[in-house]
Amino acid sequence: MLSRKASKDSHGQDSSYFQGWEEYEKNPYHPIQNPMGIIQMGLAENQLSFDLLESWLRRNSNTMALKKDGVSAFKDLALFQDYHGLPAFKEALVNFMTSMRENKIKYSSDKLVLTAGATAANEILMFCLTDPGQAFILPTPYYPGFDRDLKWRTGAEIVPMHCSSSNGFRITRCALEQAYQLGQELNLKIKGVLVTNPSNPLGTTMTKTELNHLLDFAIDKNIHIVSDEIYSGTVFDCSSTTSFTSIMEVLNERNNNNYNNIRNHVHMVYSLSKDLGLPGFRVGMIYSNNEKVIAAATKMSSFALISSQTQFMLSNLLSDAKFIKKYMVENQRRLKRRKDMLVRGLRKAGISCLRSNAGLFCWVDMRHLLSSDSFEAEKELWKRIVCEVGLNISPGSSCHCSQPGWFRICFANISEDALHLAMHRMKVFTSSIFSVRFPIIMMRKKSF
Repeated sequence: MLSRKASKDSHGQDSSYFQGWEEYEKNPYHPIQNPMGIIQMGLAENQLSFDLLESWLRRNSNTMALKKDGVSAFKDLALFQDYHGLPAFKEALVNFMTSMRENKIKYSSDKLVLTAGATAANEILMFCLTDPGQAFILPTPYYPGFDRDLKWRTGAEIVPMHCSSSNGFRITRCALEQAYQLGQELNLKIKGVLVTNPSNPLGTTMTKTELNHLLDFAIDKNIHIVSDEIYSGTVFDCSSTTSFTSIMEVLNERNNNNYNNIRNHVHMVYSLSKDLGLPGFRVGMIYSNNEKVIAAATKMSSFALISSQTQFMLSNLLSDAKFIKKYMVENQRRLKRRKDMLVRGLRKAGISCLRSNAGLFCWVDMRHLLSSDSFEAEKELWKRIVCEVGLNISPGSSCHCSQPGWFRICFANISEDALHLAMHRMKVFTSSIFSVRFPIIMMRKKSF
């Protein structure tokens, strides 16, 4: 009696990424009430800087009281708002983005569409850029939720572009061409490439070389680029080789005959969920130079609006440039410190990570712990870590990684004590594996 969409199991909920969450919810860790429970390390959420935001709110009580210059703004906010959002919020948002990118790009509020989170933004772009059965190329590994966000309601397809650990999972022109060829073999019309920069799950920023590969490829194939940049403010290592570069920055540096065409084919997604740690506020956006995309996306955003009171509060927060600058610096410092703690803890357990400089997670190499070089062995190891060790982490297969044995582990959503406990559990677990596989070596180590 239900529609095909409601009846068909195409949401992606059967992924091990979501299954790990289900196991966690059955037995969540609590330091006192359930100390043996599962520690949540599959949630890319930033809880490290709430104290800074709460301190600002205490100092700006008028904002929480929905007052402007001491006068109640409740009635204006409670009444109907159109799809375009509050002008003050849009202006504060583009100024924040411009500042975050060190004024290398000047964003304009009339090229921005507000959405209820980045999930809605990505889906709206798929509705704007694809018809059912058409496809976007996504570099692997990619965020497991994209299988739901991009495909479930839109009817769009995903063609994976398999990246390899041999070059740190970097995007190459060869890999792009192979993915495009795969799409043709599957009789899929490729409409574009979607990337996350910084990457979820890798925690790395894309180089200018990679971004230029993307632009050249899009020009050659006459297709779109969607750059999901929701982790751009989490970059905690900004050396000359690892700094963040927006696709819009590289686009603006181009000055050739193809510029006017490609600039209409490049679109960016952003949100405040990761950089400010506000996923519950559901603030996302689409930014594009394409007037037709902006017009269509604005109409579609009526199904995913941000509440007026949320826009009011955040416009005041983002307009406090002095506070925001201090917040971003301190938040990045805390992220780096916490990431380093995770890397050290894993190293003590005999596990290494891909070198990263951004995000709320690490891409962890556990290939040496597999019983065989297979995804079956990866799933077996993952089940043991979730059920026996009590850590919910995400296996690489859920991110469509082409090589078994990689896992995503999040570090910013739990307390420092919980992280130490998680690393202790992991060390005990790996020691037990090594003692079975290499008993003589382990006996020698214990004797020293």
